Amino acid sequence: MSYQDMILIHAPSVYDFRRKSILYGPISDLVPSTPIFEMYPIGFTTIAEHLERNGLRVRIVNLALRMLQDREFDAEASISRMDAAVFGIDLHWLPHAHGALEIARIIKQHHPDRPTLLGGFSSTYYHRERAERPEVDFVIRGDSTEGPSLDLVRYIRTGGKIRPRVGSPDERKLAAIPNLVWKDSKLQTHINPLSYCPSNLDGLLLDYSYVLKSVARYRQLADFIPFRNWIRYPITAALSVRGCKYNCVSCGGSAYAYQKIHGRQQPAFRRPEDLANDIRRISRFSRGPIFVLGDIRQAGNDYVDHFLDSIAGYKGPVFLELFDAARPEFFKRVARSLPNFTIEISLESHDDRVRRAFGRPYSTEAIERTIAIALNAGCKRLDLFFMVGLPMQTYDSVMQTVEYCEKLLSRHTSHSDTRLTPFISPLAPFLDPGSRAFEEPERYGYYLFQHTLEDHRQALLSPSWKYALNYETKWMDRNTIVASTYEAARRLNILKAKYGLVSHKIAAATDKRIARAVALSQDIDQIMQLGDLAERKARLQDLKSRIEKSSLSTVCDKRELELPIHGSRIKWLSSARVVVQELWQECCRR
Repeated sequence: MSYQDMILIHAPSVYDFRRKSILYGPISDLVPSTPIFEMYPIGFTTIAEHLERNGLRVRIVNLALRMLQDREFDAEASISRMDAAVFGIDLHWLPHAHGALEIARIIKQHHPDRPTLLGGFSSTYYHRERAERPEVDFVIRGDSTEGPSLDLVRYIRTGGKIRPRVGSPDERKLAAIPNLVWKDSKLQTHINPLSYCPSNLDGLLLDYSYVLKSVARYRQLADFIPFRNWIRYPITAALSVRGCKYNCVSCGGSAYAYQKIHGRQQPAFRRPEDLANDIRRISRFSRGPIFVLGDIRQAGNDYVDHFLDSIAGYKGPVFLELFDAARPEFFKRVARSLPNFTIEISLESHDDRVRRAFGRPYSTEAIERTIAIALNAGCKRLDLFFMVGLPMQTYDSVMQTVEYCEKLLSRHTSHSDTRLTPFISPLAPFLDPGSRAFEEPERYGYYLFQHTLEDHRQALLSPSWKYALNYETKWMDRNTIVASTYEAARRLNILKAKYGLVSHKIAAATDKRIARAVALSQDIDQIMQLGDLAERKARLQDLKSRIEKSSLSTVCDKRELELPIHGSRIKWLSSARVVVQELWQECCRR
């Protein structure tokens, strides 16, 4: 592998997942990736583009996906063949706590003179604990690390010391890089001010042509694919905002968490015209749906109007998130500009008290009006998401949520109209660090089992998702959270078949997977009672083949999340043209 200025490596959640016997359960059923969380963060793309635009060479390596696709793939040998001025590793969400640190250790083992750089939300929260680990040289804090990453790579490329002597010019250079956490020659940790926090995203380019160009340059498609089934279902994200106005109590991306962790006082929005251009650029190479991250109404009505005017006439499928109830005028505008739109709403619970306790600002009545208005306006599909593990929520309350789903389905669903689709999943595996529930668990009715980064790293090695959960609530212990999740999923699956949302064949297969997962959970519970640790380990390993069949699409068939795609999913000819144009422009710049 050729030398790079920076290699960005995405690790699996648990590094040695191919050998471990872990019942991951439904923790990833409602996201595109598997329980290995092989989907790398969108920040990889923006960092890589920013550094390349400034004359550096960057490569993304989705190590998690390579390990998932090929059981014989030797990740350590692959790392040993890499070389870069800086190795960057994401620890964005906490489920990567094990894999990210293990990858850092392997890099330092094979490349002791090359620095490792960690970034992401969880790295920011645990920056001091991370920096004190011997396999970590640098941590960049904050939600916008493009600028500091460029500064650091330039420093290393020009001969800067990884651990400079106190009082040296190199020490002063490192001390000037915003958001950076680093160590000096005496291994003392220095935490630079969290001063790089852009008030807008005007300088950000979410340009996926970088990925296409890199595939052609390095001739390794698997390194850049976002998640395992992306070629079959190429859903892509467009970023509208960093930050949030809302305060869901368990969310590490809430307004409270952004302020506490990243020093962000208010959201930073991407210009509406740029957001529209992002969507059109993506459509040059993909017919897959585009998911707009963040409720576009957070920035106000003018933002919505400018975005919808800029995107008017776009006929491809687009997902829009709603964080609050919406008025008829909004859907009329959306329908005119984006005739192929889908709406996603996280309703969380049927119960207003539970939803308010969780931090969602709207009433059930207001959302019911929104649902009706959206469907009448021509919404192609409306996905409703409910959650298990919320404040004030009991087992009976979870079952009542499923009963409420039937009420909605009976009202809005017919033989010819199956656009309304409810889902339910657990709040798992962790409460997010930096969220209000994590910082003040007792105030919100939570009990925390893990607090430090190392606590969570060890929890990820637990034999099932129940033992990995870092919380219980006053209203449900871990056993009840697991039991209510499986039972609610089973009942909702029956409803989906009844109302024609899934075929009876798919529903039967899902019911079988849920039953298998419940039985495995019970077997694991019995094994965990054994006093002999060696026997316990052997018995758990004996379950591995059964577990591997029960950790994907547990509470629903993952394909239920997908929209139909007509024609070739990837526009290969258009993609080739994009690659040629990008490589030609790169040659001209050089």
